[in-house]
Amino acid sequence: MAKTPPIRWLEEPEEQDYPAALSYLTLLFEPKAAAKYVKRLRVARVERFKAKDIFRASTLSLLGVSNSHVEHDRQKIRARKPLSPLLLVRHTDGGKVIVADGYHRLCAVYSFDEDAIIPCKIV
Repeated sequence: MAKTPPIRWLEEPEEQDYPAALSYLTLLFEPKAAAKYVKRLRVARVERFKAKDIFRASTLSLLGVSNSHVEHDRQKIRARKPLSPLLLVRHTDGGKVIVADGYHRLCAVYSFDEDAIIPCKIV
């Protein structure tokens, strides 16, 4: 059995993750509400959760390794390049967690280790 490569993480999300999160959140919320979430994400502290728990809370389906974005992140993991932490929003009305940015990274990490601890900013 192949050994799982170490999964490395940046200390903070990359700057481009915030506009990506805003773009996605604007599909779910009014633009002002989406912007408020992103503003809060920028100042939130990084927390850590298991990959499998994020999936359960988000109710998202796992993308397969045939997805080009997932495979790109899997290659980064194998090359020991650090990944950007996820950006998550607690949607209390819907009772789930929204992956505002990092869905493909989440799927890539899960494909190696469902118990992997993933750094996230969550509001």
